[in-house]
Parts: sequence; structure tokens; C-alpha cells
Amino acid sequence: MKSVGEHIKQSRVALGLSQAEAAKKLNISTPAFCKIETNQTDLNISRLLQIAKAFKVSAAQLLGESFEASNSSEELVALKQSLSEKEEEINKLRKKVIDLYDKLGI
Repeated sequence: MKSVGEHIKQSRVALGLSQAEAAKKLNISTPAFCKIETNQTDLNISRLLQIAKAFKVSAAQLLGESFEASNSSEELVALKQSLSEKEEEINKLRKKVIDLYDKLGI
């Protein structure tokens, strides 16, 4: 299984960027970027999102298989159910807004 640093390196190479060019895009030093790619430094979420945006990939892609493996089908079913409930709630609120506009004659 690839590490986050390896996924970052793979994304950088796919863009044809050197480490120095990637570091410049992120406004960090080349040695700091090298430490990210070699997993010598811990990434915080904001840095991960910054790298994802700069490399035009999702943060999930940078996290790789370790992230994907943690998403069980049970979790996905629960998330879909929650999304469905929220959509139903939004539709009810829309109807209330329309009814209020009708009462106001707008």
C-alpha cells in the first residue's frame, strides 16, 4: 500500500513538476516539500488540501487506498440514507417557502 507521500509524489510527477516547482506552488521550501514526499513530516489537513488543490486532485486521491479501504459499504449506505433524509427535509422547507410566498401574494 502506498503512503500519502508516495501518492503526492505520483501526482507531482504526473503534472511534470520538479520538487522545487511543486514547493514554489505551495509557498514552501524544497526541503520541506521533500520531507512531505518522504513521509518525514506529518501533514495537517490544510496542507493536504492545499497540495490537492495545487495538483488538481482530490484529497482522497492523495490519501490513497488507506482512505478508500476505510469506507465500508455499511458507511456508504448510512451516508446515502442521511443524504436522502436531508433532501426530503429541504423539499419540505421549499414547500413552506412557496406557501409563504403564496400567502403574501408575491
